[in-house]
Amino acid sequence: MVDYAFDHAQHDRAAHLRKDDAWRAADVDTRVLVIGGEHVATVGGQGLRWVTMSEAPEGDWIFLGIKHDVRYAAVVVQTVAPELEPVSLRVLGPSITPDEASLAVHAVGIARWHQIHRHCARCGSVTNIVEAGHQRLCPVCGAHHFPRTDPAVIMLITDDQDRAVLGRQPSWPEGRFSTLAGFVEPGETLDDAVRREVMEEVGLQVGEVEYAGSQPWPFPSSLMLGFFGKALTSDITVDQDEIAEAHWFTREEVTEMTASSELLLPPNVSISRWLLQQWHGGTIHGTWA
Repeated sequence: MVDYAFDHAQHDRAAHLRKDDAWRAADVDTRVLVIGGEHVATVGGQGLRWVTMSEAPEGDWIFLGIKHDVRYAAVVVQTVAPELEPVSLRVLGPSITPDEASLAVHAVGIARWHQIHRHCARCGSVTNIVEAGHQRLCPVCGAHHFPRTDPAVIMLITDDQDRAVLGRQPSWPEGRFSTLAGFVEPGETLDDAVRREVMEEVGLQVGEVEYAGSQPWPFPSSLMLGFFGKALTSDITVDQDEIAEAHWFTREEVTEMTASSELLLPPNVSISRWLLQQWHGGTIHGTWA
């Protein structure tokens, strides 16, 4: 059972309603989420706060879709007002319902794209938002621009002793480890991206690669593609650039070291934690602070 944040779309995106602002029919109630960066309005810092269109502040509009015959939208502002109790979606993700997570990850992903892609990549002119927030149109050269998603592989690599290799980035504190990950390069298959990234980061050759699952990660625009892989070699050589240290861990070591907080692993919001849990099969204690 897949169990991590943003793992399944729960709402109908109803793309047919995006044209000509058809979704904003006056006789239809629409619930609105206020967004600023990756922060969303909440109720007490726990669940999403939905306001009416008349209550929503000025900003850029995004139509999200329909769920249970209710229409949902988001309005993008520079900063969510303090009285709306803003919380980062990456913090809020594990505690909200799948329905709300589906809508929120859609909204934040589009909102982050708008914030950093305001100019035409062809001629440099400021573009206009169209298609209920799902496109930008250049008024000068007519180019259409669509939301960007960057594919990244994230993988749990095991050896012939069924140990898992975990790495620590240089900016992380001692004891904080995770699965390896990296972006897919142009002209590269996903399997080859897994093998290349593992070789570059820890010097291990990887043979068999098996797809496990995916997770949208709108911080700002990634799609995490999860894999399991089998190492053909066992000698680790870290690159000292993206990875400061890496080690092989047995299940018993993970159990004991997480229980003592000697080893800190990713939180449940991440597909990385899910990959680890699928391999481990038992109880993994604690997460990153």
